[in-house]
Amino acid sequence: MKSACTSYRLRGKIAGMPIRRLPERAQHERAQLYAVLDGLWVATLSVAVGDVAQSVPILYGRDGDSIVLHGSTGAGTLRLLAAGRPATLCVSAIDGFVYAESLFDSSANYRSAVVTGRVEVLSGAEADTALLALSERIMPGRAAEVRPSTRKELAATVVLRMPILDGSFTVKVRGGGTGEERVTDDTWSGVLPVHTVFGTPQPEADGIPLPASIEARLASGR
Repeated sequence: MKSACTSYRLRGKIAGMPIRRLPERAQHERAQLYAVLDGLWVATLSVAVGDVAQSVPILYGRDGDSIVLHGSTGAGTLRLLAAGRPATLCVSAIDGFVYAESLFDSSANYRSAVVTGRVEVLSGAEADTALLALSERIMPGRAAEVRPSTRKELAATVVLRMPILDGSFTVKVRGGGTGEERVTDDTWSGVLPVHTVFGTPQPEADGIPLPASIEARLASGR
C-alpha cells in the first residue's frame, strides 16, 4: 500500500506530488480533501532543516479553507515554520486490512492527504478565534465547560494557520476488496475492518457528572 504522504518542490514553490501509481485512487476536489481532514485528528508536520527532514506529530483542525495548528512557543519545528519555512502536513488512516489469496495482492483500505505550503502566525483576536475553532474540532463543546485560558498560557502558545491553496494538496483513498479474481478454493479472502472508537471515560475525581460535551460525543461516536 502506498499513500499520498509525499510532496516536492517545483520551480521554487511547494506543490502536491502527482499520483502516478494507481492514479484512479486519487481525489482532486476540496470536498474530498476536507472529508479526509475532518475525519482525523493527528497529522505529521514536516519541515526541511538543511539536509535533514524534521517531522513531528501534531493535533490539527480545519477551519474553512485553512488548517489550524498550535503548540509551545519553544517548539523548534513550529519556530521554523513561523519564520517562513515551507511545511508539509500529512494525515492518514487505516480503515481495513485487505486479505487476498496472495501476499502480493494483499493491501489495506486507507485515506490519506497531504497539504503543503507556508503558515501564518496568528495573534490577538485572530488567534483566539482559531484556537476556539481548533478546540471545537478536537473536543467539540468543551470550551464552554472550562475556565478561560490565562494570559500566561496564551503567551506560551503559538497559533499557526496553513492556508489550503489550489494545487497544494493531494488526496488518495482506497476502499473495497481485493479486486482480484479468485484462483483457489480454500484460501479465505476479504476485508478485516479497522475502527477507532471511544472507550469508557476515566474520571480523575469522583462525584462529578460527565459533561455534556462527552455525553454528546459518546452518543454520536465522533
